[in-house]
Amino acid sequence: MHEPDHNRGDKPYTMEQQQRLPKDSWEDHIHTLKLFVPKEFSFQENLNYLQRSPNECLFTIRNDSIYRAIPLEDDVAVIEVSARNQEQAILVRFLGNTTPTEPSKRAEVAIYVRDWFDLNTDLVPFYSMAETDPLLSQAVQSFYGLRNMGIPDLFEALCWGILGQQINLAYAYTLKRRFVEAFGRRIECEGEVYWMFPRPEDIAPLRVEDLGGLRMTVKKCEYLLGVAGLMTDGKLTKELLLEAGSLKKAEKQLVGIRGIGPWTANYVLMRCLRMPAAFPIDDVGLHNAIKHLLGLEAKPTKREILELSAGWANWESYATFYLWRFLY
Repeated sequence: MHEPDHNRGDKPYTMEQQQRLPKDSWEDHIHTLKLFVPKEFSFQENLNYLQRSPNECLFTIRNDSIYRAIPLEDDVAVIEVSARNQEQAILVRFLGNTTPTEPSKRAEVAIYVRDWFDLNTDLVPFYSMAETDPLLSQAVQSFYGLRNMGIPDLFEALCWGILGQQINLAYAYTLKRRFVEAFGRRIECEGEVYWMFPRPEDIAPLRVEDLGGLRMTVKKCEYLLGVAGLMTDGKLTKELLLEAGSLKKAEKQLVGIRGIGPWTANYVLMRCLRMPAAFPIDDVGLHNAIKHLLGLEAKPTKREILELSAGWANWESYATFYLWRFLY
């Protein structure tokens, strides 16, 4: 069978998709997609990170492959993601009869996975900086190739930030599972059930009482409903945050929303908007990681963290993500 010419510019992808999929970064083989990865990438390190909770409900990991459903407008693709290390590539295989027939939808899947694994970020400058940093040198040696595994969907990122406020990680995963299984969509494929995160339009019409089965605070329920309403009305989008022009302006937009403080805002800017200087400096996990690495008796103060992070300029998000990794 004749393979398509993968590098021509006249493919049926939108201009935006071509911009978000750098030239020679992927190949569309219809039932499989090949995504090329940089040298500074380890599929195994990212797999290790993704396995940190046995209660994850949006993807499963079996035999070193990741399985998940990705919503595509009125369609759903169920994919298997595995490594092709000998080719420095990730292979995305469509399962069952979920292969999108439209090339633009396959491009959306490629964009999603590349964003999820943060493949568009050049880590060379980060590693150069981190090699001589007292806090980060051990982290980059231990977890070389780890990426800031993202949450490409803004609503999911905001909800995850809200759900995780002032509780431990294990219980946050429990709340997420309840939320997803109560209000998300599911698809069966090859004998397995895959869940998708609820959409803003699924949540916005609800009332606090409708979320009672989740067994979380009334305030958190109100925050989730408020965010869903803003997104359904088009007042809160990824594009609006990216168009803010700076990290500080985007952060200001987010903290103006009820239930979103500086920690949640920076968490979302880091994991979803990919702003490299996003810095959830008040994060308890970050404090615990620094305390552990430096052998401190007490958690560091904010002032001490600012001094320790003085050399991280524009890499605060990656520094934080790598330090978190010591906790799992």
